[in-house]
Amino acid sequence: MEENKTNINWYPGHMAKTKKEIMNLLPLVDIIIEILDARIPISSRNPDIQTITKNKKKIILLNKIDLADEKQSERWKAHFSKECDACLLVDCNSGKGMNQVLKKIEELMEEDKKKAALRGRMNKTTRVMILGIPNVGKSSFINRMAKTNKLEVANRPGVTKEKQWIRIGDNQELLDTPGVLWPKFENQEVALNLAFTGTIKEDILDSQEIAYELLRILNDKYQDKLLERYKIESREWDEIKDLSNPTYELMKLIARKRGALISGGKEDIEKTCRIILDDFRSGRIGKITLEKI
Repeated sequence: MEENKTNINWYPGHMAKTKKEIMNLLPLVDIIIEILDARIPISSRNPDIQTITKNKKKIILLNKIDLADEKQSERWKAHFSKECDACLLVDCNSGKGMNQVLKKIEELMEEDKKKAALRGRMNKTTRVMILGIPNVGKSSFINRMAKTNKLEVANRPGVTKEKQWIRIGDNQELLDTPGVLWPKFENQEVALNLAFTGTIKEDILDSQEIAYELLRILNDKYQDKLLERYKIESREWDEIKDLSNPTYELMKLIARKRGALISGGKEDIEKTCRIILDDFRSGRIGKITLEKI
């Protein structure tokens, strides 16, 4: 298996339409909540969103912190706090950090509500637009905020199709929007990070190439967690690390450790690739941040 050379481009027609709708709705919105994946904060950030929302109050949520390296999450929080009104660490599935969000919304709107009250609008509704790329956790966030499963949620990209306002309190509404990727990934590292986390649909990818690249990166950045997960001893890694393709040899070793074999005792590479991707995405390899600061 060779180094990955796949060019990944994915921009379904509905995404161009969604971007236009977002721009049309911005005048109705008081606050933007931009949700990023804490494991890949830069790769999971659509640069178009940064541009079109630059004049709005904004909260950035680093989601999926239960899957991310805690030290890196704190560093990214400090980084993003310099460019927005607040950056919060959350996990929408477990609910961790979610109680901070409503408090921050109320805090950011306090002055605006005072001005509205002076004009006779005593119960001004705060409208919050939720933005982010596919599969980053927007629907899970809204369901947590609304305390009910109002939106369809799935661990695959492209589930949310239409805009919808969700009331989460007497005077607060959230607008969910479909996830928007950008037309072309100029940086293939970004594309790979999105593929690793399941943001790009797998039916357009070669999953073996994606798993191979992920394994190479994990072995470089988080080897201790990788070897522990698959019960690989240091001496076993030492035996293959100087071979011509150590990543592929490591993949075969994982296959043998997990019993992913086909007839004749040959390693089932396809099954092993699925195991590696599933283990990373579920956090079974450990808390991992692919983009460090």
